[in-house]
Amino acid sequence: MAELAIIRDGGMLIHDAKIDSVGPSDEIQRKSRGAQIVDARGRVVLPGFVDAHTHLVFAGNRLDDFERRARGESYEQISKAGGGIWSTVEKTRAASEQDLLAQAKRHADWFLRCGTTTVEVKSGYGLTLEDELKILRVIRSLNEESPLEIVPTFLGAHAVPREMDTDEYIELVIDQMLPRIAKEKLAEFCDVFCERGYFEVEQSRRILTAARKLGLKLRIHADQLSNFGGAKLAAELEATTAEHLEKTDRDGIAAMKSAGVQPILLPGSVYALGSSDYPRAREMIQAGLAVVIATDFNPGSSPTPSIPMILSLACTQMKMSPAEAITAATINAAYGLNRGDRIGSLERGKLATFSVFDCEDYRELAYWFGLPQTHSVYVKGEGVAGA
Repeated sequence: MAELAIIRDGGMLIHDAKIDSVGPSDEIQRKSRGAQIVDARGRVVLPGFVDAHTHLVFAGNRLDDFERRARGESYEQISKAGGGIWSTVEKTRAASEQDLLAQAKRHADWFLRCGTTTVEVKSGYGLTLEDELKILRVIRSLNEESPLEIVPTFLGAHAVPREMDTDEYIELVIDQMLPRIAKEKLAEFCDVFCERGYFEVEQSRRILTAARKLGLKLRIHADQLSNFGGAKLAAELEATTAEHLEKTDRDGIAAMKSAGVQPILLPGSVYALGSSDYPRAREMIQAGLAVVIATDFNPGSSPTPSIPMILSLACTQMKMSPAEAITAATINAAYGLNRGDRIGSLERGKLATFSVFDCEDYRELAYWFGLPQTHSVYVKGEGVAGA
């Protein structure tokens, strides 16, 4: 993860949306007579960031929650006052597909301006059959209408609706939601919030096993609030990823390593909630895990679309090196979405999807924080943002 294979004064030749070759600029220039030249002199060119964990589609915001938290109120107090996830569920249920898509397009533009070109997007703010389908259809429309490449994940098991008991809702997820989603091909992955008070380990196992039988790949919100066994369940089910992992211990790390599960760490949510309990990134890297970092973009606990901000948190709070953080937000993240053969690095044969930054050293992306350094963004060889 600490080796970036930097080509100083490098160049790329792009043909038919793909990278034809990379190497020293003078060598590329000799190969490219007649080509359009984009001068990135004095700038850093990186693969487009891959954000492998977001909740991009929702209605409204949670500004009241933000202010209450700043005054010192707890999550439980905020929830009792009508805030928390339920305020977003109610607003999202009330919104039309058109309204949700309009807000999602605005969010997508934020990601592009931060240098991100691929985003995993979870449902989970509907919690009824029709509302979960509505969110996933908006995700599909966003993929068609935005330059971002969107990877859809079904997270119906995000919380239990107030109007149902847990067992009743799990039956709805397994018997109705999953078959419809699989039939309409609305999601690639299924995710579950495996946590005490949400979905127990055995309940999570039931949902994920049913999803796998229908052809969906697996992800798990694991060990965010307690060391609840989510990482071990991810290993048992050979899930693609386990996500959050703030409370995961050595046994959980070892289990993920043995099963080839990729950890996705979300320091933005730890920061935004005012916590200091960051995941054990160094232990995971030392264990040989292909660590991923992502924004967890959502209206409640991580309202940021900025991978550069996450790079800063990874370095300052989780003691990852700048190179490790870049790797975690590009090639590792691409493999976490089963797209490592197409994106995540600048290599011959891969898509010409990359971002150009107004800095001369990649470490500046994590060093300077709180200001945009994106110069331009290209998807499949076409400029989609910036200059």
